[in-house]
Amino acid sequence: MLYVLCVCVCNWQTDYYYEYTECDSTGSRWRVAIPQSPGACTGLPEPVHGTECTFSCKAGEFLEMSAQECTQCAAGSYSLGSGIRFDQWDSMPVGFSSLATSLENNILPCSSSWLPQGNYLESNRDECTVSLIYAVHLKKKGSVSFEYQYPDNNLLFEFFIQNDQCQEMDQSADTKWLKLTNNGEWATHTVNLKSGTNILYWRTRGVLMGSKGLKPVLLKNVQIEGVAYTSECFPCKPGTFSRVPGSTKCEPCLRDTYAGHGASSCTPCNATTQYAAQGSAMCKDRPPCSRKDYFQIHTKCDHEGKTQVIYKWIEPKICLEGVTGAESLPPSGEREPCPPCNPGFYNNDTATCSPCPPGTYSDGMKPCTWCPAGTEPSLGYEFKWWNILPPNMKTSCFNVGWEVAGDHIQSGAGSSDNDYLILNIHIPGFKLPTSMSSHSATEFGRITFEFETVCVADCELYFMMSTTVVESWEKTKTRQTYTHVMTKNASVSYTWAFQRTNQPSDVRRYVNDVVRIYSISVSNAVDGVSSGCRACALSTQPSSSACVPCPPGHYIDTRTSQCTECPPNTYLIPHTTPGPDACKPCGPASKCDKDHSFCYSDCHFTYAEGNATLTYDFSLLGSVGSLMNGPSFTSKGTKYFHHFNISLCGGKLAECTDNVTDLSITDSQRENGEGANAVKTFICQSTIIPATGRGFHTALASQSINLADTLLGYQCPAGTCDGCTFHFLWESSGACPTCTERDYHQIEGACKGDQQDLLYVWTEPKLCIGGVNLPEKETLPCEGMEFWVRLGAGLGTFTAVLLVILICYFWKKSKRLEYKYSRLVMSANKECEMPGADSCAVMEGENEGDMEDEIVYTKPSLLGKLKAIASKVRVTAPLYFYSKKVSLW
Repeated sequence: MLYVLCVCVCNWQTDYYYEYTECDSTGSRWRVAIPQSPGACTGLPEPVHGTECTFSCKAGEFLEMSAQECTQCAAGSYSLGSGIRFDQWDSMPVGFSSLATSLENNILPCSSSWLPQGNYLESNRDECTVSLIYAVHLKKKGSVSFEYQYPDNNLLFEFFIQNDQCQEMDQSADTKWLKLTNNGEWATHTVNLKSGTNILYWRTRGVLMGSKGLKPVLLKNVQIEGVAYTSECFPCKPGTFSRVPGSTKCEPCLRDTYAGHGASSCTPCNATTQYAAQGSAMCKDRPPCSRKDYFQIHTKCDHEGKTQVIYKWIEPKICLEGVTGAESLPPSGEREPCPPCNPGFYNNDTATCSPCPPGTYSDGMKPCTWCPAGTEPSLGYEFKWWNILPPNMKTSCFNVGWEVAGDHIQSGAGSSDNDYLILNIHIPGFKLPTSMSSHSATEFGRITFEFETVCVADCELYFMMSTTVVESWEKTKTRQTYTHVMTKNASVSYTWAFQRTNQPSDVRRYVNDVVRIYSISVSNAVDGVSSGCRACALSTQPSSSACVPCPPGHYIDTRTSQCTECPPNTYLIPHTTPGPDACKPCGPASKCDKDHSFCYSDCHFTYAEGNATLTYDFSLLGSVGSLMNGPSFTSKGTKYFHHFNISLCGGKLAECTDNVTDLSITDSQRENGEGANAVKTFICQSTIIPATGRGFHTALASQSINLADTLLGYQCPAGTCDGCTFHFLWESSGACPTCTERDYHQIEGACKGDQQDLLYVWTEPKLCIGGVNLPEKETLPCEGMEFWVRLGAGLGTFTAVLLVILICYFWKKSKRLEYKYSRLVMSANKECEMPGADSCAVMEGENEGDMEDEIVYTKPSLLGKLKAIASKVRVTAPLYFYSKKVSLW
């Protein structure tokens, strides 16, 4: 058998490539050849000295490694010199990775990732934590910049950098929290990088507490500066081109032209049957024209009070007319009566509506009139007729934004269904009426608008204050009104952003999904006009009729046009009609502050229960308290808590602040109410997602809401008053009633040495706090048991002697009665008849001794004598048995 050994000689670019070694201590390095597949060929070039470590090429050039010289990029490509750019996202570029973090306790594993969508990357839409990671080595200080779109405050978007010079990730220093800017449109963010290896993290995490879906973060055009060199040029992405060599960037193709990958020029489309948007990679066939391809506008009113309806094609026009199924553009020029001027404006016979001069007012249909004495104009804006866009409002989109339509303004078509259609009104500041005190006001103004949405897709309407989303509505909503109160005097832009769908789309399929706004009113705008007058206080000087500001807590008496203080224990309602009705009484067990701006509890409360009156002192609960319920879990296993801040009494309000959109807000900014979506009230609630196991450096607080903005009073201790009450169990001794005399009792000590102690102790269990104090121990004189024994013995002896004397007395007396009775019996006849007694005395010559010799009677016993004595006392004569001794001679 014959074996043939083939030895292949390596060819540059096909079998191997060049690369530099790391720089040594002298700043030198070597160029070495690296085989594409180890052992596939032989004859690799020997290492040679490379360029200096500080060497770099200019933008538009690349380092040709075989000659180690800078060379211009060819047409159809570009170079940043010492930078790299990622602007094509058909697939995940080399070096990028997406890492999903499982939920707590691995309840549900996460498989979410950042998804390439052609021109951008799209983040996850769920509660998983997903990181986009890219590592780059810089030879010198540089930077990273990227464009992003961040439309949802319920999605946390975090960007931070880990440098190899750090032992561990210092999120407090390197974390850059991004919040919604440019009203939901694309924004650019740039961060400086240190030399060495930098690991870039873009991390998202949904805060999904309900059924409402999340809007993803979009990311594109990532550019990094500071790399040592680039050994190749980047080809232009489809839809762009570079015409000349040495280009530093690629230009987008013009409309109705296209270009493929690495193009040096753009190719025109067939103008008759095809179209292409700017920066397109291919041409598309033109569809037949339909209603969604045109819109209407109204011209300014003419001198006859008429306006013309004009129909226009949406630009760029992509549809075909005159083909089967095509709809023609309706004829323009139809004249219609102009709507009235908006309140605060008037028609000055120039076919335009002009604002009323200062000090005057109008309802929009009548000429401007001066406010009468004792009143002042109510400044603001009230837009309810939409013939033209008001001068302080603007609309923006890639093409068509919002359209005026007589009695409403509605969203336009846009270039695609996932565009944000922006309507904006700018208010430079607020000015309170002079009848109100600016330094004590809690409401500087308010904006109210009436709207409806009609959608078949997943449309959403955002209402924003500056760059913060205040409220949003999804899908179809019936006609309704929304009001937002401005609590600080500052310049502000209110924005309405409407998106038909958040799914990527290059065509318009849901153009009939619209939002209509019927009216917008802003009160107390500093540059506003007046649609009416309100009563104001007049100066006390009779020579002046100018309005003067009322002190805090004062209302205007309509009869005297003077400031009158609200009655005690009432608070003043701002922006209400003048008169005493503007002062509302505080609820039970509450009082107003010194400025009559709100009611609060002074931490004392009295409640009658039966015959007892309980007095409570909640001073220990005067500071703002916090409660957190047990953990709950979303459908995907995310643990969250409901955190409540409660202000029961003392006049200090509780505050809840979201930190999802911007965790870099300082404490001083929070105290000034500058935090995103800060709620300050008596009771507020936030949804808390703990940081444990999430990789975030702090817990997330979101969806802060107001639960109690008015103190009605302390009452209904047994339960709810209205059937809609939050119940909290707050265990604290401060909730016990104050102590009274019925909460303690007296204990008598033993008498020792003619002294006795009286002690006072609390009745157990003790159910009171504070109030009266226990009385001090008392010591009183007392008489001991020996005194009472002697006294008892003396009384007993006296009683016994007295009884003996009485017995002797009655015995002697009874004996005499017995004798007399015996004499009477002896004188009786034999028939036992009792003779009439001549005398009860003893006959003369008779003596008792003789009678005793003749009469014999039975001597009664001692018991009989006692009975006889008792009977004699009752005047009853005792019966004795006797016998008469007769001598027979």
